[in-house]
Amino acid sequence: MMSIMKPTRNLLFALCPMLVLGFLYYSSGKLHLHVWGQKPHKDKEATLSPAGNAYAEPEAETVVSVGHVVGSVFDKQGFLMKLDGKLPPELEYKYGNLSEGACKPGYVAAKMTAIYPKFVKPASMFLDQNFKRLKNVNNYLPPFGFKTQENIIEVILSATKDYGLSPELNSLPCRRCVIVGNGGILSNKSLGSRIDEYDIIVRLNEAPVSGFDKDVGSKTTMRITYPEGAIQNPSRYEKDSLFVFSAFKPQDFRWLRQMIFKDNQRGVDGFWKSVAQQVPREPSEMRILNPFFIQEASFRFIGLPHNNGLMGKGNIPTLGAVAITMALHNCDEVAVAGFGYDMSTPHAPLHYYEKVKMSAIKESWTHNISKEKEFLRKLVKAGVITDLTNGILAPPGI
Repeated sequence: MMSIMKPTRNLLFALCPMLVLGFLYYSSGKLHLHVWGQKPHKDKEATLSPAGNAYAEPEAETVVSVGHVVGSVFDKQGFLMKLDGKLPPELEYKYGNLSEGACKPGYVAAKMTAIYPKFVKPASMFLDQNFKRLKNVNNYLPPFGFKTQENIIEVILSATKDYGLSPELNSLPCRRCVIVGNGGILSNKSLGSRIDEYDIIVRLNEAPVSGFDKDVGSKTTMRITYPEGAIQNPSRYEKDSLFVFSAFKPQDFRWLRQMIFKDNQRGVDGFWKSVAQQVPREPSEMRILNPFFIQEASFRFIGLPHNNGLMGKGNIPTLGAVAITMALHNCDEVAVAGFGYDMSTPHAPLHYYEKVKMSAIKESWTHNISKEKEFLRKLVKAGVITDLTNGILAPPGI
């Protein structure tokens, strides 16, 4: 009996060191996994603290194997690195069988979430009487929020009384939106009739419609603008469209109050050019754009400098990018037209309605056109939005 147990005991003594070494090797691999390849927490976003002085950059998420990094999946802003227009299997099942041309409910939000997992759709277009509850913007000064402007906003909202789109648009089961930019690329494209087919047609600043309808369409659902960009000739305002105000500085709200209550302008201090003296709209036809879209476009989508939450050099998105951001949250399908700056052709027209040249955009202090175009290219390449004028993905010189 003793002779049988002795070899067994020797075998156990030999196996024990091997088991210990195996456990240590496995633990070492797990240790490397957590130290080298730890993924950022899903709730971590690019945001300012309530004090407005601490900004957390989003980290690039990484795929790891035991002990070493394999490669990045998301870029610094949180978008997928590899983008194409193909539908993920779950979206192919949902949208692939719809008839051609049919509006796809929830399509933009689904596509956006597929390439940007941090995307959350609910974000109201306009401020309403519950605006103080908006946690994303109530601790930011303009243009990224409305801090210090609460009282004047309450006065404005008490006069406008309406805070949404028309009942007809609100009742649509699926909304197709087009953001019409002001780019010279719109000229001679004859896209007017196609633009007019959309449910919601968004125009920007003072870009005219009359005389250009063959290329830009004739209908307007809303015109988003700020004081310096607003149409100054009252006769040029389209009928039956919403005047949507986007604030970039505190004095902008005072200007809007004067427009609503028909007060005389008390000087132009704080404006970098002349501003409209009147807006031929009833208060019920005026809205305040949710400043969250400026904040999200700048800090999260484009990745512009946060500058402690204040307007600074190169950290303000163009109104076009802001309007697109708004549409991502509030439309089922989104198209754009008139976007795409070609900086290699400085003598090309900057806008479709005037002779200002492309070189003028280089003089901009507040915008970063190259970084903004990177953001728009992601959306077009992934099929989140449709570019009717094909200017966003066009190579330089085209």
